[in-house]
Amino acid sequence: MSVEVRVPTLGESVTEATVATWFKKPGEAVAVDEMLCELETDKVTVEVPSPAAGTLAEIVAAEGETVGVDALLATLSEGEGAAPAPAPKAAAVEAPAAEGGESVDVMVPTLGESVTEATVSTWFKAVGDSVAQDEMLCELETDKVSVEVPAPASGTLTEILAAEGSTVDASAKLAVIGGAGAVVAAPAAAPAAAPVVSSGKDVEDAPSAKKTMAETGVSADQVQGSGRDGRIMKEDVLKAVSAAAAPAPAATAPAPRAPVPADDAAREERVKMTRLRQTIAKRLKDSQNTAAMLTTYNEVDMTEVMALRSQYKDEFEKKHGVRLGFMSFFTKACCHALKEVPEVNAEIDGTDIVYKNFVHMGVAAGTPTGLVVPVIRDADSMSFADIEKAIAEKGRRARDGKLSMAEMQGGTFTLSNGGVYGSLMSSPILNPPQSGILGMHKIQDRPMAINGEVVIRPMMYLALSYDHRIVDGKGAVTFLVRVKEALEDPRRLLMDL
Repeated sequence: MSVEVRVPTLGESVTEATVATWFKKPGEAVAVDEMLCELETDKVTVEVPSPAAGTLAEIVAAEGETVGVDALLATLSEGEGAAPAPAPKAAAVEAPAAEGGESVDVMVPTLGESVTEATVSTWFKAVGDSVAQDEMLCELETDKVSVEVPAPASGTLTEILAAEGSTVDASAKLAVIGGAGAVVAAPAAAPAAAPVVSSGKDVEDAPSAKKTMAETGVSADQVQGSGRDGRIMKEDVLKAVSAAAAPAPAATAPAPRAPVPADDAAREERVKMTRLRQTIAKRLKDSQNTAAMLTTYNEVDMTEVMALRSQYKDEFEKKHGVRLGFMSFFTKACCHALKEVPEVNAEIDGTDIVYKNFVHMGVAAGTPTGLVVPVIRDADSMSFADIEKAIAEKGRRARDGKLSMAEMQGGTFTLSNGGVYGSLMSSPILNPPQSGILGMHKIQDRPMAINGEVVIRPMMYLALSYDHRIVDGKGAVTFLVRVKEALEDPRRLLMDL
C-alpha cells in the first residue's frame, strides 16, 4: 500500500517552503514518526516525520525545491521492510519494567500551530518515582507558552530521555513509565546525559545556505549552524554576513564587558533568558525595525465613566457574577472608534492592506515570566459583562501560565494598561502584525479649566502607537478623539455616536 508524504501546515501566513535536507533515500526502511526531511521557511525550520512504517519509495520534491502547503514530498510503501523506532536523541537511564508490566511512552504533547520544538524546563519526578495517571511529570517551555506534561498512565518512571535544559522536537519521546512495581536499574544516576552536540562537519547544510554562502563569499567555518545537528541554515549565513559587515564595536555595539572585581562577581547572578523572554525581545525589535511606528497622545476626563461604574457596579456584579472594571469601557470605545477608522484595525501583508471586519482585541497582561497578549475574539459583538468575564478569565490563565497559543494569535488591535503599575505616560510598542495599540495610564487628579473655572478632575493620558505606513496622522488623531469622546460621555456608546 502506498502512503503519501505531504507538506505539513507551516504556520500563520506561511504558504511555501524550501526542501532543505532529505535524511532518507529511496529504498531505505523508515519507522513511523522517523524524520524524513527538513523544510526551511522564511520563519522556521520544519521537520517532516514519516506518517507510517515502511520503505521510502520515491522522493518527489528534491533538495532545494520550493513547495507549497500540502504539496506531495514523497511516497512510502507501507509495511515493507519497516524499520525499528529511531533511537532517542539523548542518553537515558534505563530501568526495565517488572515482569508482566507494560511500558508506556511519554511523548511531547501538541505544542500548537507553527511550534516545532520546546525546552525541558523542569522534571517534577525522578527515575524510580511512582506516578499516578494525569500527575504532572515535567514542564516544557516554548517560545510562546509553558506546557505541562501529565502522566499517560499509572506506574513507575523508569526512563527519562530528555534532561532538563535539552531541546526536543514536537514528536519526541520524553520518558517511559513501567508497570506497577517496576524494578529500577539505576535510580541514583542522573536523569539523563546531556545531549551530544554535533560539530556539524559531517552534516549536509541547507541548499539555500550553500547558495547564500557562495554569493556572499562566506565560508562554512565562519557560520554557526542553528539547524538539526548543527546544520547551517540560510538565516545563519545572513547573520554571519551582517556580523562581518558591522562597523567597529565602538561605533554601534556596547564595549566588551570590563573585568569585574572578584568581590563584585561573587554578588552577581547570571541567568539564561527563557525562550519566552527571547521571543519577546525578538518580536519587539522586529516591530521597531519593520513598522514606521509613531505615537500620538491625548487625555481623557474619567469623571463620567467613574460615576457610571460607581452607580452600577454592585448591581452589575450581582447579576453577572463579575466586577465592572474600566477595561470593558475602553474595549467598547476602541471597537466603536475602529469602525470609523478601519485602517487602525488593518495589517500589511506584502503589498496588500488587509482590512478586518471584526475586532479581536488583544489585552496585554504582565506575568511572572514576561508580557503576553491574550486575545478576546469578536469583542465588537460582546456585551460589557461578556468582555469583563473574558478579560478576567484570560488574565487568570495568563498568570497561571495556562494560555494556549491559539488564545494569543489573531489579534487585530491591542490594549495595554500600564496604569495598573503607576505609569503616568508612555509610548506602547506595536504588537506585529497589528497596526495600532492603545496605551492606558494612571488616573490622576489634576486641575482643569472647565467653563472658565479651575476644577479638579480625574484625568488619564492616552497614547496611540500606530504604523504610519498605512495609518495617516489624521486617522490616528480621529481614532483617539473618538475614544476620548466615548469615555467622557459613555451614552454615545449606547447610541452609536
